[in-house]
Amino acid sequence: MDIQKIIRSIQTFCVSLILIGALLGFLNEVLLMYEEQKIELADLLLLFIYVEVMGMVRVYLLSEEIRITYLLIIAITAISRLIILQKKDFDPAILIYESLAILIIALSIIVLRLRYLNILKPKRNFK
Repeated sequence: MDIQKIIRSIQTFCVSLILIGALLGFLNEVLLMYEEQKIELADLLLLFIYVEVMGMVRVYLLSEEIRITYLLIIAITAISRLIILQKKDFDPAILIYESLAILIIALSIIVLRLRYLNILKPKRNFK
């Protein structure tokens, strides 16, 4: 058996475990919301993170590549959830740092998207 096939099989197995974990986490969170009879914004953001992880696994299994944009969107969602979960007695500077982190990640998404613009691609000199 070829080493590339072995590595691909290991990757597929690991990604399948990630998918199963995300699905179980999603279902567990829905069950907790049902038992508590209460849905909060932080819970919905956590569900969104699980869905994004499942989407990232789907893209990986179809195209065999991981798009960094998915990870950045998950990071923004996770930091937003952290901000929502914080108590009011925290230092306000922490909120500013977390907001700056979201801004930096959002700017990095924009930079990643700009690389596809034809205007920014190097021009070739044809003589």
